[in-house]
Amino acid sequence: MDKLVVRNDMGAVARLTLNNPSNLNALSDAMLAALQAEFDQLMDDSSIRVIILSGVGKAFCAGHDLKEMTAGRKADDGGRAYFKDLFNRCAHLMMTLPRLPQPVIAEVHGIATAAGCQLVASCDLAVAAEGTKFGVNGVNIGLFCSTPMVALSRNIPRKQAFEMLTTGQFIDAARAEELGLINRSVAPGDLQKETKSLAALVASKLGSAVKVGKSAFYEQIQMPLDQAYAYTGSVMVENMLVPDTAEGISAFLEKREPDWDQ
Repeated sequence: MDKLVVRNDMGAVARLTLNNPSNLNALSDAMLAALQAEFDQLMDDSSIRVIILSGVGKAFCAGHDLKEMTAGRKADDGGRAYFKDLFNRCAHLMMTLPRLPQPVIAEVHGIATAAGCQLVASCDLAVAAEGTKFGVNGVNIGLFCSTPMVALSRNIPRKQAFEMLTTGQFIDAARAEELGLINRSVAPGDLQKETKSLAALVASKLGSAVKVGKSAFYEQIQMPLDQAYAYTGSVMVENMLVPDTAEGISAFLEKREPDWDQ
C-alpha cells in the first residue's frame, strides 16, 4: 500500500502530503494515526524549521471517514466508546499543531470540509488555491460540527463561524481570506510556488526565535492583557540573552547578513 502521509524534506522545510485521493484524504483512523506519527517525529527534529501540509487528488481533506463512523455505530454500545476515542484522537492531533516548534502552513486546494476545515484552521498559516471551498457541513447530515467549531471560532468572527456551522454552506477562498481563515488565495497554478516561497521566508529567520515566538503566541493569546504582557516580557528577556539574537542585532546595525549558529 502507498503511505497515507508522504514526507519530503526540502532543506529546512518538510512537506507532509495526505496521500489517499480515492477517499478525498479523509481523516480515517489510519490517516489520523499516520499524520500524528509524522507530527510526533517532527516535534524533536531540529533540522526542520517549517512544515507544509498538503493533499493530493481532488481535495485537501474531506473530514472524517463517514463509512468508518457508520461501522463504529454497530458496536454493542451504539458506538459510544469508538466515537469518544475517535474525537479524542482527532482533538489530540489538532492540538499538536500549535505545540509543534515549527510553523505549519496548510497548502489547500479543492475542498476542506468538516474536520478538513478544522485542520486548516488548526495550522499556523494557510495558502489556498482560488476556487477552494471551505465548510463545516455536518449539520447537513444531522451532525453539528462541534469539534471543528473549536478551531474555526478561533480563526474567524463568531457570527460568520456560527452561520457556516448552522447553514452548512461553503465559502470560497476569497471569502476565507477575507475572514482570516487563510492568509491568501492564489491562482491554482501558483499554489505550490507561493506556499514554498512563504515557507522559505519563515525558514530563513532565526530558528530559536521563531520556536520561542510560536510557543509564546499561543500561550499569550489565552491570557488576560496584563498577564500576557508580563509573560511575553519575560519571553523577550530570555530571547535577548541568546547569543544569536545579539549577532542579529549587530548585523542589522552594521548593515550585513547575520552569521547565526542556529
